[in-house]
Amino acid sequence: MANVRDLKKDINYVLGDIIEAAYVWEYAHTGKDTKKTEAIVDEAINTFDELIAKVNEKKVENKKAHFKAINAELETKGQALIEKINALD
Repeated sequence: MANVRDLKKDINYVLGDIIEAAYVWEYAHTGKDTKKTEAIVDEAINTFDELIAKVNEKKVENKKAHFKAINAELETKGQALIEKINALD
């Protein structure tokens, strides 16, 4: 990982794309109930807030391991949200 700025950008881009995908699904399926997509968007926003708070923590002993853990958490939570979008019908 290059730096904190790139990690913040990755968090923003990944979760932003997930939110956009949820809205695209809503637009493509106008007759469907939107409660599930709203829940996905809310979860993405909460994940964003949590990860940015972790990135901004000041008292961290091993910064490299801390940021690697945040990156891994982004991957797992992002993948879970993508699977939820793919499971919509």
